[in-house]
Amino acid sequence: MRDGELDDVDRRILYELQRDARRTSSGDIAGEMDISASTVRNRIQRLEQAGIIRGYHVDIDYEAAGFPLYTKLICTAPIDEREELARRALEVPGVAAVREVMTGDHNVYVNAVGRDHDDLSRLGRELSALGLHISDEELIRNEYVCPYHGFRGADLED
Repeated sequence: MRDGELDDVDRRILYELQRDARRTSSGDIAGEMDISASTVRNRIQRLEQAGIIRGYHVDIDYEAAGFPLYTKLICTAPIDEREELARRALEVPGVAAVREVMTGDHNVYVNAVGRDHDDLSRLGRELSALGLHISDEELIRNEYVCPYHGFRGADLED
């Protein structure tokens, strides 16, 4: 498989895994697509080896888990240090996700959780100590994700 060359079967498998990878078996996907479960398993393995499937992630309700403050910290890193600082930010306790953005300013977004405002203040100090300049903070009420509809295929009705 060359980079970016997905056929309809690959795209449909990706769509089904994005919908609910935890409760979707290769047999379930195979039944929907009228192909064998072993074909689905082989395709998934190939997609993983190609780095197209990079992992399987759990969707957490942080408030229910005891972390009522879920925030996005919008940061700026020097362009030549952006990737390194983004990776180092993942090591700060309370950081849940980091997004590196291809802009000059506001080029690192950090999602973090805390039990109280002291946790968020500590996070801010630790991120600043790494070399990130925090320009804005936004409290997140909810975050919603969905599978990319381009993988769904024209023959499906949801």
